[in-house]
Amino acid sequence: MSAGTVVIVGSSIAGVRTAQSLRLEGFEGEIMLVGEETELPYDKPPLSKSVLAGTTDEDSIRLLTQEQADTDGIRLLLGYRAVGLDITENMLELEGHEPLHYDQLVVATGAAPRPSPWGQPPGIHVLRTLEDARELRRDLLRGGSLAVIGAGFIGAEAAATARSLGLDVTVIDPVPVPMSRIFNPEIGHWFGDLHRENGVNTMFGVGVESVEGEGGNFTVHLTNGKSVPAATVLVGIGVTPNDSWLSASGLLVDNGVVLNEYCQAVDAANVYAVGDVARWRHQKHGEDVRIEHWTNAVEQAACVAHNITHPDQPRAYTPIEYVWSDQHDWKIQVVGRVGGNVDHVVIGHPQIHGRFVALYTTDGTTLRGAAIVNWPKALLACRIGMAQGTTVQGLRDKLEPQLQPQPTGAS
Repeated sequence: MSAGTVVIVGSSIAGVRTAQSLRLEGFEGEIMLVGEETELPYDKPPLSKSVLAGTTDEDSIRLLTQEQADTDGIRLLLGYRAVGLDITENMLELEGHEPLHYDQLVVATGAAPRPSPWGQPPGIHVLRTLEDARELRRDLLRGGSLAVIGAGFIGAEAAATARSLGLDVTVIDPVPVPMSRIFNPEIGHWFGDLHRENGVNTMFGVGVESVEGEGGNFTVHLTNGKSVPAATVLVGIGVTPNDSWLSASGLLVDNGVVLNEYCQAVDAANVYAVGDVARWRHQKHGEDVRIEHWTNAVEQAACVAHNITHPDQPRAYTPIEYVWSDQHDWKIQVVGRVGGNVDHVVIGHPQIHGRFVALYTTDGTTLRGAAIVNWPKALLACRIGMAQGTTVQGLRDKLEPQLQPQPTGAS
């Protein structure tokens, strides 16, 4: 397909990269990129780190300027929320704009933070958009203490950033060991140690009963009867895919838009989905998968662009998962599938070597995934190993000789 109209719903990384990849693939038709925010498209990983810290200006995180869009022939429709879809008539319904006809549609509406169960008056924040980061930074710069509810990647990154700004920070999570949902208790304990060593107060294995007060003077009441005072509260308790607007569309929606292995909707061949909202059949895993990772959005966008422009030669999307996080002086990188009820082998130690890698395997031989901290050469070896089928023992033989005690953060 080299002509027609492709409408992309969602102006974050998945949507922008789909539009750009279509042009790279030689698509000559019309491309319309629709976004709910009025902001020019921007990158989201820096929001909890450098943008929140004030070390990055907003222009540097833009994914697409108006000039670049004009050059690439991408029509930007910003500030319009998708409210419905007619897959019979190929029409996208927008709030405040006439419906758009499409030949091919790409759903890239991402995910939204789970709403705060304690409301969101001034001083209680979630962190997903640039405006969220602006508002949270304004409150942090007023001083006082920060309570972070939820010790996942976003909460942990924001806690580390707030400590770098000199704030007193408390992280609260009902899971007894942080990051144990993602990794396993042994590795999770090291994450807890990392935050405590950097001055973060940690309260794990306890939930939040209520949040009382107002901005600048909150009291977070915990399920163990204790309470935490806070000037500002950040709620980071996960996200849900932005798929409710498709409920009457006729598409199969179940924790995201359900897709085949080519990222096509199972009930509409001219509808695709990419990024956090996409749930596709991963042939290597033999199951439907939805991934909330930046790298996945970029790689999936390229695959969908290829499949739209080369419908007679579609590619199945079978990525090796990759995600990263920066917390204090740790660079955390994850390849493949980690955690769960599987065996793992740890090479290195954060206190002794300043770096480590955990190799995960279901059968004691095959590498299922790896978690790498402060070790670029191990990351490269694991990514190559995942692609080439290197055994766990083969990676141990390669990596263990590299270990020498050194300061945390060395490579």
